[in-house]
Amino acid sequence: MKRIVSAAALAVALAAAGVSAAAAITNPSSMRLLAASHSSSSRGTKITLHKTAVGKVLATSSGRTIYLFMADRKGKSVCYGQCATFWPPVLQKGKLRAGAGVKAGLLGTTRRKNGTRQVTYKGHPLYLFKLDRRAGQIKGQNQDFFGGEWFVVSASGRANKKTPSPSTTTGTTTTTPYSTTSHY
Repeated sequence: MKRIVSAAALAVALAAAGVSAAAAITNPSSMRLLAASHSSSSRGTKITLHKTAVGKVLATSSGRTIYLFMADRKGKSVCYGQCATFWPPVLQKGKLRAGAGVKAGLLGTTRRKNGTRQVTYKGHPLYLFKLDRRAGQIKGQNQDFFGGEWFVVSASGRANKKTPSPSTTTGTTTTTPYSTTSHY
């Protein structure tokens, strides 16, 4: 009886491994995402400074620009639902770390409605912008959507309200949440 149970357990384990391998072969990006999220959480969430067209601003460890939402109040996010689809919150995964030039004492977190911890800087909840695809892009800069304005964040924790000049941006047209185009 023990052999039958052991053989059945082994068969189930091998079948599960086969399904995982098949998923990795048919959709390799899912395995990269899984590996990236796992390694990210083991190292923690690191906030860095990155050069953009409006100067050095807060960014993720991969260089994605971080924004603050002027409509947020008292250190709490008001960006949920469709807003959070376009402006995903920067969530704490593991230990929160400050990169060079980032003031560790200004880093913190706030609890979102679903219980996750959103990273804050000088009390401002932090966000990414869905249309920023590469390090240093600032397509969300000076946008006015979902009841407030969005700005990149300086190392001092203030909204950097500079407007990039057209010659320093890479694209001329961007699709935005509730308008057809926005010109930079």
